[in-house]
Amino acid sequence: MRLETTRNFLFASAAVLAFASPAFALDGADVLKKMNAAYQVQGAEITAKSVATNGDNVTLSGVVIGSGMDPAQQFPIGNVTLEGVEEDNGGYTIEKMSFENVNYAKEKVAITIDDLYMTGVVVPADATANTVDAMLFYDEAHTGPASVKIDGKEAFSIAESNATMTKSEDGGTLSFDLTAEGFKGDLSGVTDPKSKEAIDALQLKSLSGDLTVNGSWEVAPGTINVDEYSIDVENVGRLDMSFSVSGYTMAFIKSMQDAVKAQEANPNKEQADQAFGLAMLGLMQQLTFNNAKISFDDAGITKRGIDYAAKEQGTTSQQLSQMIKGMAPMMIAQLNIPELQNAVSAAVNTYVDDPKNFTISAAPAKPVPFPMIMGAAMGAPNTIPSVLGVTVTANQ
Repeated sequence: MRLETTRNFLFASAAVLAFASPAFALDGADVLKKMNAAYQVQGAEITAKSVATNGDNVTLSGVVIGSGMDPAQQFPIGNVTLEGVEEDNGGYTIEKMSFENVNYAKEKVAITIDDLYMTGVVVPADATANTVDAMLFYDEAHTGPASVKIDGKEAFSIAESNATMTKSEDGGTLSFDLTAEGFKGDLSGVTDPKSKEAIDALQLKSLSGDLTVNGSWEVAPGTINVDEYSIDVENVGRLDMSFSVSGYTMAFIKSMQDAVKAQEANPNKEQADQAFGLAMLGLMQQLTFNNAKISFDDAGITKRGIDYAAKEQGTTSQQLSQMIKGMAPMMIAQLNIPELQNAVSAAVNTYVDDPKNFTISAAPAKPVPFPMIMGAAMGAPNTIPSVLGVTVTANQ
């Protein structure tokens, strides 16, 4: 009995030592290799001066992210710490990726970004596979305060941004959400006299607002639904867009990536651009238009714009408003779209008299293939509004 107990103990000890040995340790170099493979598919490349592994943590030192060999396209981001790294069927899961604060300066431009991290990162085993599992995912990507300075003066800043991705249980749908809170833009540094005059009159010297994007991607049919893409600028207004397109499948993405790689590999830039354009034209044939909408809620910019334009033309704001309302029907008439002419004229009149909101929608009775849209644009452009089910409204 004692001999059997001793033998079992030795076997157990040997198993523990085996799994703790370097042969079974986390391979930090392979983690970087798999991450890089996923980024390269998207046209980017990651390099690191060194890779260090400590338990289930990996530290990448001297990391640079870029595209191609052009130094101008290389962006150094310092050290990156990967925490809670685990091997997963040839790929890896990472609990958290933490980045050093960015402090980048080149010539007259300086960029700083604080508190960068990603959580719930999934690194694919094979980035070339034609499935959704070949893509790099994350649960959350976050940045703290970010700033862009030109000649030492802050031109643009963001208080905080946050992006999330969620995959359905069956992997068939991916939802995404992005918010950029407290962005600010400073146009006081504009020196051109005419531009400066317009900026002052329109009260655009200092801008602040928020950005929100959310939607989903249905993988199999390749349907992208952008439910909200809004930019809300204080004292200016809110621009809100949404759209839905089908056909953006994994095969489509792969073909698009191949076209980009072929363009970059061709030393003849003119020939490369022409080939890329033809490839994109061919790929567009695979897409289908479902619907789209763009609307603007005014917060004062319209009246200031009319006032400034009237002053420039040596007339009054009221006279210019009447001119706009009178010119709108004539301009639309030139497009030969009678079914839309009255609606546009009515919407323009309503909006100019009392600027609140202006909306253009395209909602066809059934999805329209892009080739049909392109054919209408080339053969009978005046039919596009009816093909796409375009409507124009104001103050609704």
